[in-house]
Amino acid sequence: MKGILTRKLGMSQFISPESGEVSPVTVLEAPANTVLQVKKTDKDGYKAVVIGAFERKNFGKNDNKKYKFIQELSLAGDEELKKGDKITLESLKEIKTVKVTGTSKGKGFSGVVRKYNFGRGRETHGSHHHREPGSVGTCAKPGRILRGKKMPGQYGNTQVTIRSTEIVDIDLDKNLIALRGSVPGAVNSFIFLQEN
Repeated sequence: MKGILTRKLGMSQFISPESGEVSPVTVLEAPANTVLQVKKTDKDGYKAVVIGAFERKNFGKNDNKKYKFIQELSLAGDEELKKGDKITLESLKEIKTVKVTGTSKGKGFSGVVRKYNFGRGRETHGSHHHREPGSVGTCAKPGRILRGKKMPGQYGNTQVTIRSTEIVDIDLDKNLIALRGSVPGAVNSFIFLQEN
């Protein structure tokens, strides 16, 4: 399994040199990731590595706080990495699509019309049902609101994963990667890329 930790810089356009087609892309910054820990099958029960990126300026003596973004990456059977190794965009050169994981933008406390696209009530005179969710209770049995009911609450600020996102371009000199379309999260938020 190949993957890398990145940071979202924003959206731009990419013009294909062959066809001249203009594509909307999200540009991500991907400096060299450092392997912080190696997990092995005999000791931990599975094969994986813990990688870190984006060093802090003042992290003190604790190496666990040295990096702003730390993530665990599972490994295939034949892959071997050791502590201190670097993972760069070079590892994604042969891959066409990636799985993108990030935290979506938080939109605060929202009602059901905005959050779940519920229909509105009548706008006529005397109607008290415009943007309300409507009846949510049950009868005497079970006499409570069932778990998982769609109701007003926090909207956004959740982990979102998008599969099969196309890699449009990779710039190894500037440590940049361009993905087709939008990517979850605000500008400067951390994004985890994995091979599909």
